[in-house]
Amino acid sequence: MERTHRRAVAPRAVIFIFIALALAWRSSAGASVTALSSTDVSTDLNALVREGMERNPGVVAARKHWEALKRVPIQMRTLPDPQVQIQEFTVGSPKPSAGYETSDFYYTGFGFAQDIPWPTKLSLQGEVAEQDAEVARRQLESAEREVAEKIRERYFELFYLTRTIGLLERERTDLAQIEEIAEARYRVGDGLAQDVLKAQLQATQILNGIEHHHREMQQQQADLKAALGRDPDSPHLGIGEIEETPVALSDAQIEQRVRERSPEVQTDRAAANRSDKALSLARQGYFPDFSLGYAYQKTGPGNRDYYMATVGAKIPLYFWRKQTPAIEQAALELASARSQLHAHELDAGASAEDQLIAIHTADRVLKIYSQGLIPQAESSMQAAMAAYRVSKVDFQTLISAFVDLLNVRQEYYRELADHEIAVARLEQIIGEVK
Repeated sequence: MERTHRRAVAPRAVIFIFIALALAWRSSAGASVTALSSTDVSTDLNALVREGMERNPGVVAARKHWEALKRVPIQMRTLPDPQVQIQEFTVGSPKPSAGYETSDFYYTGFGFAQDIPWPTKLSLQGEVAEQDAEVARRQLESAEREVAEKIRERYFELFYLTRTIGLLERERTDLAQIEEIAEARYRVGDGLAQDVLKAQLQATQILNGIEHHHREMQQQQADLKAALGRDPDSPHLGIGEIEETPVALSDAQIEQRVRERSPEVQTDRAAANRSDKALSLARQGYFPDFSLGYAYQKTGPGNRDYYMATVGAKIPLYFWRKQTPAIEQAALELASARSQLHAHELDAGASAEDQLIAIHTADRVLKIYSQGLIPQAESSMQAAMAAYRVSKVDFQTLISAFVDLLNVRQEYYRELADHEIAVARLEQIIGEVK
């Protein structure tokens, strides 16, 4: 009898040890949840995107660069600064005014000179500078789109992690009921100690999953704060609900929007226009630039004053070494810019198609989960729970139904987050998708 009693007590002791460990781990997990949620600041996603547009350091740098380049065209259209000259020609001594009364060659002169480029050069220089500013503006738009996409992607990842943690916490309640049933059946000799241990093992796995999700949440929060331009030690951001974004764009519409709205394509198009203007400016190098000058010379007593006007021209005498290679260079850069534009049109179109396929696939999968898999898994779980209570199914069947329900619910949140991430990436390419 004593030996039999010891055999019965040993499994129960193991069970109690597992229960104590699980409760201790749950307490630590609950504490981490409380610590995380106590600093949350609930924020709307659109508000976060607007904040990123204003505060992200990369966007701010691109905006300042564009604003700086907008000041260049007026400079390039302005004539070169004139030159003012003062001359004193002395005779017999380097001292000022030497020879003023004794020499007919003495004079003091005042004059100015102005360089005048070929008439169309200034306007073309201004147009090239305008295209440089346009490239910078498109680069700013690209930086804004990239930051918006990063903010949305991190937000949706946090949505998945937050909802999954909440799901795991709720499933712990259902698992506690399973544990109670298994323990009750074991006490009356209708169950096995192994069933209780399996329930405890599943509870430990859930707690392990919660801890891993919390670690990933910390990483995603840090990335989101960096995209927003916030300090790393600022309060964590709360995550609201998201809804499936409908996308009803055809392949032809996607292709058109890629050409018209893709920031990379628009940047390359502006660069190609800039290269075209630069080629036209290089061809103007064959034409001379001019200079105009005027001088007044005050002579000594008894001599007439001098007045002198000058006109000069810079002749492109070495055009085969300067102007011709410059034109060839500009033509090659234009061809390169056009090829780069075509390459980015193809890449952006392919990327947009990939995201559109991912969105449509996620649409169908989400419908399968919401209308099929989740209701079926819930029914299977309820049936298995009821059957286990009356000993019609074994514990393995019940725990399998529990794990299946947990997995399909997690997969639903994963698919919803991936759907919205694909939408955000498509918006990064073509802008609004609605």
